[in-house]
Amino acid sequence: MNILPNYINNKWQKSAATEHLDVINPATAELLAKVPLSPKSEVNEATESAMKAFKSWRRTPASQRVQFLFLLKYLLEEQLEDIARTISLECGKTLVESRIEMRRTIENVEIACGIPMMLGGNSFEDVADGIDGMMIRQPLGVCAAICSFSFPGMIPFWFLPYALACGNTYIVKPSEKVPLTMQKVFQLLEQTGLPEGVVNLVNGSKETVDAIVEHPQIKAISFVGSTSVAKYIYSWGAANSKRMQCHGGAKNPIVILPDADIVNTTRIAADSAFGCAGQSCLAASIAITVGEAKDTFTQGILEAANKRVVGNGLDDGVEMGPVINAGNKAKIEGLIEKGVSSGAKLLVDGRNPLIPDYSRGNFIRPTILEDVNPLSEIANTEIFGPVLSLIHVNNIDEAISLVNNSSFGKMACLFTASVAAARKFRYEAETGSIGINIAPTVSTPLLPFSSCKKSFFGDLYGQGNQAVEFFTQTKTVISQQLSVNS
Repeated sequence: MNILPNYINNKWQKSAATEHLDVINPATAELLAKVPLSPKSEVNEATESAMKAFKSWRRTPASQRVQFLFLLKYLLEEQLEDIARTISLECGKTLVESRIEMRRTIENVEIACGIPMMLGGNSFEDVADGIDGMMIRQPLGVCAAICSFSFPGMIPFWFLPYALACGNTYIVKPSEKVPLTMQKVFQLLEQTGLPEGVVNLVNGSKETVDAIVEHPQIKAISFVGSTSVAKYIYSWGAANSKRMQCHGGAKNPIVILPDADIVNTTRIAADSAFGCAGQSCLAASIAITVGEAKDTFTQGILEAANKRVVGNGLDDGVEMGPVINAGNKAKIEGLIEKGVSSGAKLLVDGRNPLIPDYSRGNFIRPTILEDVNPLSEIANTEIFGPVLSLIHVNNIDEAISLVNNSSFGKMACLFTASVAAARKFRYEAETGSIGINIAPTVSTPLLPFSSCKKSFFGDLYGQGNQAVEFFTQTKTVISQQLSVNS
């Protein structure tokens, strides 16, 4: 069986790990590979390599650094289909979803290629009598990403290309559940000719994560995962004086007003709630219908849920694949049962579906619960599965109140034809991201991936201008001319 190697100092090398985890196809239960749980010593080795590389990489002009990214973009375009198939193979999502993921991955590289224009500082003459001042940006040093399983191609690229363009060196720790995608990507990074040690790949689980968080020479860490782990990593990393951005869980509500275009709204809501089998931090989890929208939306979303084609994401015509593993499947099914026990009506039960030819897969069909108690566990827990809870209210103020009472703050969406209602929602809803007549399934690289409350721990987000802020240290220089030679 194929045991995956690490990539350290531009060399593929077998890990000294004594423990390995199986990488399983979630649709077929096929064993794809074994991933090593790399020990602390290999994190240290990767960090040492990255530190050595940083000395010269930071002195490489930004215009030269991004040339490697231009080449990487070309290679990713060329290998998009192959990598997309790998994502579907190990993650379970459909090929269409995997291709979209790779498009967003490539877009992040494109945006990062423009960073030389974004690294400029400010200068001021005569900030005081005979004194000039300026602000410059400098790279931090060695940075690292600890990634979740949900988007094995895209999530590392919320951070990696920006870090490199800003002059940092980098370590990626992919999710141990889906390590194959980064193997493919690092093969392409190898082809770019990046100098030794600039990028490194270390596989592993908790011991590997802990080694990254506690290493004194790793200056910044980006994390995507559950809220509990995000809080743990953020707290420890911040205590060790690291710059941290830790994305946690979500419980994204969508609000439907009576004047919404129901046909388009139900289509968008279904794609958001059931796309990627609900395994997205931007997935719609609660639908709040206002007034007369209760009947029309409920009917529409029931039809959409029942019609959704579920199966192996690599098969033609499939609209939703499996969840990542048996443990997550059991957790989701348990939360559905808790929802029913707390008084919710089970309108569509997606548990124990019959999927021809894939009886061993981790499948749950779209599930819909109605009249969910806003105080219940299912209304306040990130399910990370294809489950949509329906809550009915009388007006938009009640809907906004429900949005703002959530402990999460990733995204909230409103569907309406009213400009006034849209502005009110945008103005008052307390979430990092807002959708108006849209429910994005992935973030756009042009803008920061904003979140608040328990959905994010840190101050600066990934992507866009904030990525430059995160991956650089500003330095203020004050100078005085004491004499002028004539």
